[in-house]
Amino acid sequence: MTLALAGILLGAAVWVTSKATTVRSELQAASDLLPALKSQLAANEAGEAARTVETLVQHTGSAREATSDPVWKAAAMLPLVGPNLEAASVVATSADDVARLGAVPMVKAFQSLNWEALTPSSAGVDLRPVQAAAPSVNAAAHAVRESSKRLAAINTGELVPQISAPLTEARDELANLSAELDSASDATALAPAMLGADGPRRYLLLMQNNAESRATGGIPGALAVLALEEGRLKLESQTSATSLGAFVPPIPIDGDQTTIFSPRVGRFMQDVNLTPDFATTAVTAQTMWEKSTGEKVDGVLSLDPVALSFILDSTGPAEILDPKVRQIGSGLPTQLTAENVVQTLLSDVYAQISEPQLQDVYFAGAANEIFGALSSGKADPKKLMKAISRGVDERRILIWSSSAAEQSTIGKYSIGGLVSGSAVSPTEFGVYFNDGTGAKMDYWVKRSVQVAKDCTRDGYREVSIKVTSTNSAPTDAGTSLPEYVTGAGAFGVPAGSVQTNVVAYGPGLSNIDTVVKDGVNIPFAAQRHGQRPVGTATVRLAPGESTSLEFTFGHIVQHTDPKLVVTPTTQATKDVIRATQGLGCE
Repeated sequence: MTLALAGILLGAAVWVTSKATTVRSELQAASDLLPALKSQLAANEAGEAARTVETLVQHTGSAREATSDPVWKAAAMLPLVGPNLEAASVVATSADDVARLGAVPMVKAFQSLNWEALTPSSAGVDLRPVQAAAPSVNAAAHAVRESSKRLAAINTGELVPQISAPLTEARDELANLSAELDSASDATALAPAMLGADGPRRYLLLMQNNAESRATGGIPGALAVLALEEGRLKLESQTSATSLGAFVPPIPIDGDQTTIFSPRVGRFMQDVNLTPDFATTAVTAQTMWEKSTGEKVDGVLSLDPVALSFILDSTGPAEILDPKVRQIGSGLPTQLTAENVVQTLLSDVYAQISEPQLQDVYFAGAANEIFGALSSGKADPKKLMKAISRGVDERRILIWSSSAAEQSTIGKYSIGGLVSGSAVSPTEFGVYFNDGTGAKMDYWVKRSVQVAKDCTRDGYREVSIKVTSTNSAPTDAGTSLPEYVTGAGAFGVPAGSVQTNVVAYGPGLSNIDTVVKDGVNIPFAAQRHGQRPVGTATVRLAPGESTSLEFTFGHIVQHTDPKLVVTPTTQATKDVIRATQGLGCE
């Protein structure tokens, strides 16, 4: 009897081992298909992607079937070995759900989309395929989200390394995929209506000028209304922020932001984005526009010349055709390209056109031609999607909707530009720049931001953020650059020098402890925006000068990797946010 039992147990062990080998090989085969699937989707090879997914499902189905064997289920109830087999079962089930309920409907939705038709043109964008794909994308997102939750619930402490290591990797990958699909689901649900599928939409467009920094990018000097109907876009009501004048009394904003950024946020359109909270900026700008023009808008859209350069990379050059605009900008390029648009709009225009009113005319003409190139159907679909994605990732494209339901979704993402709420990562540090020169000198400032210290002291985390700024303007900038660029000392800053208010945000519930400038402790303004600590310090740089500020935040209870968010400048974001130094507390 004992010998027979031993034989049964041995046979069961061999059987389970055989099934484990099948699970491992089938899941590995499925994993090996993912790079090809991503490549096929990126290359718009819908047919190839569908065949790859079909093979993927065969592999994940075999793995799931192997873990459904009665002997396997019985062994999963045993001590020691049981938790490992149960974990493998959950992984196989989740992989199969992701393949069948996630990848299959996503690829079907992808096949139904005509990417050429989704590119803006004079006939508009056919939004019906996006609307039709929305339920499939939402179902896929739900399946992946639930699978991600199942993997996250597994206690890896009970598992052998051969199981726990790949499980941890799969859990991280699935969590990232879940976030991406949630984003895609929200986009397909919102985009049609916001692009005018259900009726005309009108958005106030703020063109941020990075040559004079504001927290979300630059001063919103040029304004327009972007009209959208059934995917057709048209630029209307072009004007300047200056033409709106001062609002007395100022448009009210909350007390925290009034204290940090002053009532100027609600007094001048040029200052609505002194705060990095784009929702506040947008509501204030919308109110100002309505008070000035009597015109209601459905939301606020913001972008900068660097984002325009991304768009021009997809459309090709935009020709300046208006004779008046060509005459005003006679010394400027007749074609705006991805390579020259930033320098033209943020520097050369001031050297060639001395009168601010004529500068506004040129800016309006340039914007009109760029949006005309976009709406004409010239854009390469893949390059346009890449351009918009990059603009959003670098926070150069921001949007706010007056619809509370739409805004509740937008606010979950960086395109909403929030410094509070679900868009903020647990350990987020924000560094924002506001011009104090009263001119256009920020074109010449080069900046870098990095975590200089990340350690634990007395049970709490302590993090220092180092902000380095350099004025790269010519030595004779005070005389060689136009007065409109230097400010000519009108606000007490010597011509050629740059003054900047640097505003640093820490994570919720932490404290701002010290600010050190070039190794010396300096006084600073310490405030709070909601639960987040805010420290503000001012720097002034003559041509060629450089300085560093270190903002140290203490009493931090969050322990995830720090994330840095900065004001978009003329530099590529990857050149501004530097790798962590991570020095100790000593």
